[in-house]
Amino acid sequence: MSQQALAAVLYESRKPMRIEQVEVLPPGPGEVTVRMKAAGVCHSDYHVMSGDLAMPMPIILGHEGAGVIEAVGEGVKTIAVGDHVILMWRGPCGRCEYCGSGRPALCDMGTAMRFNGTMPDGTLRFRNHAGDGIRHYAGVSAFSSLSTMPEASVVKIDKDFSFEKAALVGCGVITGVGAVMNAAHVTIGSTVAVIGCGGIGLNIVQGARIAGARQIIAVDTVESKLEHARRFGATDVVNASTADPVQGIKDLTNGKGAEFTFEAIGTGDTIAQAFDATKKGGKCVVVGISRADVRAPINVNQLVYAEKSLIGSLYGTTRPRQDLPMLMEMHNVGKLMLDELITRTYPLEQINEAYDALLRGEVARSLIVY
Repeated sequence: MSQQALAAVLYESRKPMRIEQVEVLPPGPGEVTVRMKAAGVCHSDYHVMSGDLAMPMPIILGHEGAGVIEAVGEGVKTIAVGDHVILMWRGPCGRCEYCGSGRPALCDMGTAMRFNGTMPDGTLRFRNHAGDGIRHYAGVSAFSSLSTMPEASVVKIDKDFSFEKAALVGCGVITGVGAVMNAAHVTIGSTVAVIGCGGIGLNIVQGARIAGARQIIAVDTVESKLEHARRFGATDVVNASTADPVQGIKDLTNGKGAEFTFEAIGTGDTIAQAFDATKKGGKCVVVGISRADVRAPINVNQLVYAEKSLIGSLYGTTRPRQDLPMLMEMHNVGKLMLDELITRTYPLEQINEAYDALLRGEVARSLIVY
């Protein structure tokens, strides 16, 4: 039986999301329905809102969230009604070559859900007041108070872990910390530079701190973000609004550049800056989401003559079912900062204002709390 839910629906890029009641269809075989409790206001959704990433519309965005299982479909085995869960915005099939090799973020099922805006079977579980279908985002659509999704898109968590913190762990934290641990393999005593200190960048900074880097250089154009970065472990900062970021990083590393650099914005210029600021033999990791047409002006000779590595990291190059519980335990024992990430909370009705604040650089991370 379908239910009504309050949701933020995007009907057209570059227009505000509309807050309206939608119909949520019950879970089919292998699906669950989640009563959302918290959802992260993440820049990745803004790429769709701005039109930088094309998606079929109307669509309910939101990919970083946590909630309670309200209903389960036929054949669901790992989740029960009442369980607390984190959403996985790259739900894996568990059977393909990528899942089998420990790289579930590259699973074709998750990729298809991301770009088609449907469930794995190609159908929809949302309708608006006119009866028209509404697309899903990344299979989860956290900006609806009730959402039906594949069983593969949720991970069960302990009931004593707060929904607000759990929502953050599900995207921003696992993406940033995972890029450090699993993609870069940052070593103890190394030097690290992070270009872009939003939610992802801050978690790269604290991932580098946890990994034991001796120097962590944070780069941004917003002074408040650099102050956040210091709290999360940055030893040095470069304000790119007043200084050249590449030269600034080199000045702080005796002219050599950082052994590990991370780009967490997603523009061609900042990717090139991160690569240029990488030390000989070092590794540059691109984490920021770019427009589909973005190209970076990389000096290819440095790949050979300086033996630099340039790689990408999606979803922290993690195995979420194993890594999400590990990250929550790291927080429980005091190694991972989560409370400090939450700058503001908003009701769903103020989601457009929440994104305005994000774009102005006013928050480290904000949450929609249902």
